[in-house]
Amino acid sequence: MSRLWPVRRPSSASGRPTPQVSGSPQPARMLALATAGFMTGFWAWALLGPLGPTLREDLGLSSFQQSLVVAVPVVVGSLGRIPVGALTDRVGARRMFPLVSALTILPVLYLGHLADSFAEFLIGGFFLGLGGTTFAVGVPFVNAWYPPERRGLALGVFGIGTGGTAVSAFTTVQLADAVDRSFPFTLVAGILAVYAVTAHFLLRDQPERVVPGGSLLARTTATMRMPTAWQLAFLYAVGFGGFVAFSVYLPTYLTTAYDLGRSDASLRTAGFVVLAVAARPVGGWLSDRFHPTPVLIGAYAALTALALLASLRLALMPFGTLAFLGMAAALGTASGAVFALVARVVPAGQVGAVTGLVGAAGGLGGFFPPLVMGAVYSVSDDYTWGYLLLALVAAAACAFTATVIRHRALRPDVRGRGA
Repeated sequence: MSRLWPVRRPSSASGRPTPQVSGSPQPARMLALATAGFMTGFWAWALLGPLGPTLREDLGLSSFQQSLVVAVPVVVGSLGRIPVGALTDRVGARRMFPLVSALTILPVLYLGHLADSFAEFLIGGFFLGLGGTTFAVGVPFVNAWYPPERRGLALGVFGIGTGGTAVSAFTTVQLADAVDRSFPFTLVAGILAVYAVTAHFLLRDQPERVVPGGSLLARTTATMRMPTAWQLAFLYAVGFGGFVAFSVYLPTYLTTAYDLGRSDASLRTAGFVVLAVAARPVGGWLSDRFHPTPVLIGAYAALTALALLASLRLALMPFGTLAFLGMAAALGTASGAVFALVARVVPAGQVGAVTGLVGAAGGLGGFFPPLVMGAVYSVSDDYTWGYLLLALVAAAACAFTATVIRHRALRPDVRGRGA
């Protein structure tokens, strides 16, 4: 972790302030606190995914309704990142992390103790999406604490917080079976409360962080007009969106396509998530060492090939498992590389707003595949077309990165001026 501590440096050639902390351990502490908050929020955000098959049986849901229940928190958490990211630019993560964590407690307790119908789970899931917005709080916070040459790895380490979905996959079904269905929600609500208090007292914004002027609406509108932001959003929608889609729908897929038990499917999904999370800082480190562009090209090319392999529905052991694990590594690497690219091309005062848009695209990228997979299976009793569509989209992202992104990544207008 010591290699992540920035040293005092002058401002960069692009005029962006560089964190000046002179070897202090403070950035490492702030990174650890931010990662913990991100992981806690994602744990809450992913509570419904592992329970999808259980809810389907208990509530008598169709395949599409089950997909909708687990997907609603994803889309709400994704869209919520846009205003939350812009607010973080303005008021700082020291205020936003405790606030978001505390507010997420309410839908967690509602879902665990009060919701008892399809409509009620949709309502609770809508507000549960708030937990997914912590991503847009942490990225500008971490970005402000580290100099440009360390941001890829630092943001990759922060991305380990996506492992909250793995924690949920490992524990939710097991705790529900061992105690009762409400216990995982009660546990997460307590952890959120502890983190909110801890963050309030210990979290500190970087003293020299850039605070943008203007209203929230004006800054959000300016971000929406940046071609670079939309290009990054597309790349992240494929990388992180694929990760989210698998993390919420893989338990359903494994129980349906391979007749696995719910606990077994949840544990295998957790393995997928752990590998994807571990690959994220690798993507950031490779991007610091080389450049995000070739890392993205390689990740999307691998994802294309492996999605085609998965479409063949090979035996789960060993080829099916290898295909899924390979896709996990590719998706995690791509997610880390995208935000290494954000750190290179977006001015410090706009990182939160751009992160909100890019993060929203990533979450939305995870919203539609579960619905598509559920709808396709309902019609054809087969998942092949879902993987073929994933391969097509990954190939498009690879080609886009190799052409547009590769040729424009270092041009001045892509460094955040929005031309």
